[in-house]
Amino acid sequence: MSSIDDHPNVTTTVRYHEAVSRFADTEELASFFHPDAVHTQLPNVLFPEGTVRTMKEVAAASEQGRAMLSEQSFEVVEALASGNRVAAEVAWSGMLAVPMGALPAGHVLRAHVATFLEFRDGRIIAQRNYDCYEPLRPAGSEGEGTGEEGADGV
Repeated sequence: MSSIDDHPNVTTTVRYHEAVSRFADTEELASFFHPDAVHTQLPNVLFPEGTVRTMKEVAAASEQGRAMLSEQSFEVVEALASGNRVAAEVAWSGMLAVPMGALPAGHVLRAHVATFLEFRDGRIIAQRNYDCYEPLRPAGSEGEGTGEEGADGV
């Protein structure tokens, strides 16, 4: 059962994910963040070393995302606030606009995300993501149809 706290920082968290879903421009994206914000992405299949980004680097990564994906969706499944912190479970999917390795354009990537946000003055000062991507297999690869492959390219 999903739950979303009725808290101003949770409301901002949901609005932020909605903005990212629609590829918000740099100015709108920056409006959610404190100028000194840091975004940390823990190691995952797409970023094996993880990343730590300043706001300028977050904006650049967002531009790269626009070039790689034709569409994306973030659904905040659950979100809980405690003081100036929010913990959220987010479901993400993104359709490739261009091939990525063996994955063709049109392939849908999916990830289950745990994100932890810290707020200062109503804006995000720190974000830490744990992204769990479903297996990255092109349609027709071994394991397709078994229920084990995750993203199926449709």
